[in-house]
Amino acid sequence: MQRLYDFLRRHPTWVDTFWAVVLFGMSGLSEVSWDGSPHHHGSLPAGLAVSAVLSVVVALRRRFPEPMLLVALVTGLAQLVLDVETTVADFAMLVITYTVAAVGARWASRLALTVSLCAATAAQIRWPQEQASFGGQIAIAVFQTVPFALAWVLGDSMRTRRAYFAQLEERAARLEKEREAQAKVAVAAERARIARELHDVVAHNVSVMVVQADGANYVMDTAPDQAKKALETISSTGRQALAEMRRLLGVLRTGEHQETGEYVPQPDVGQIDDLIEQCRSSGLPVDFKVEGTPRPLPSGVELTAYRIVQEALTNTRKHGGPGAGASVRLVYFDDGLGLLVEDDGKGAPHELYEEGGADGRGHGLIGMRERVGMVGGTLDAGPRPGGGFRISALLPLKPAH
Repeated sequence: MQRLYDFLRRHPTWVDTFWAVVLFGMSGLSEVSWDGSPHHHGSLPAGLAVSAVLSVVVALRRRFPEPMLLVALVTGLAQLVLDVETTVADFAMLVITYTVAAVGARWASRLALTVSLCAATAAQIRWPQEQASFGGQIAIAVFQTVPFALAWVLGDSMRTRRAYFAQLEERAARLEKEREAQAKVAVAAERARIARELHDVVAHNVSVMVVQADGANYVMDTAPDQAKKALETISSTGRQALAEMRRLLGVLRTGEHQETGEYVPQPDVGQIDDLIEQCRSSGLPVDFKVEGTPRPLPSGVELTAYRIVQEALTNTRKHGGPGAGASVRLVYFDDGLGLLVEDDGKGAPHELYEEGGADGRGHGLIGMRERVGMVGGTLDAGPRPGGGFRISALLPLKPAH
């Protein structure tokens, strides 16, 4: 049965043709009485011709709704002129009215409604019921008009329903495209975040390793113990950098960190102490103070604060020159976390920081501003009076969940 149903849905004209043949057969039987004489007014050929045309209207109604409506109207006028009384075939008028209201053009739908409301009255005037009173004839005309009105209302309701479902489908398709666009934006943002993370990790840890390697090479012969300590620092720094890079690159591989669980957590404010100790061990004097009452912070703020300090100290090491020192202040306000990183080195041109370093290929202050902007904070950076560089940031706090 399902196959038959699917076949009929794919070939609606065949279904309409079947019903058209049935309608023509019933009309032919109603046109002729048992003794072979015409059953209604008008000639038998004219009645059969009208039935044939109206049957064609039913057969082709879905393929050509507007032309078939016009054919039905001309046929109805011909019935009035040729005095061919209404037959079973006139049921096609109801069918084409419904069809045009459901799938036809708007002008055709309005025309069908207007004509259908007048058809019963015109037929009653042309072929009045002689035994009925004037009031009875009006009642008959109204009664015969009701099916036409209902056919149009049903067809128009189907049009509205189809339009509603088409709108829903269009909206679903649009939402799907928007989700795809949002996914692409999210991927791009994630790639930018990974690039910033990799810049911070590589720039900081590699600079530490370079400084330690230079120091080890300098004291290799005169102070082997210091050289050994420098090599140990290089080793631990390299392992830390590799661990962070594995974590960052792992997010590009779907589900990998859930499967292995090997990636280290995101850096937070608590690890700033370790970062500063690493800088001190590499030969950069850093003064670190915390003011206010430490408390839990949103993970985004924690990571942003850590990366700002890391980037600032890396820039001090790269651009501050020999003998440069730095100071880091971490201040807990009621509604924000303040960061102040200053150095007293000779500094570098502000443009180099904006470009991300002397090579112009990093993220530098651009990356800092992006990080701060992502958590709704503000950043102020520039040279200090008398030399050195100053970075100040205010990160708004939200209740930690």
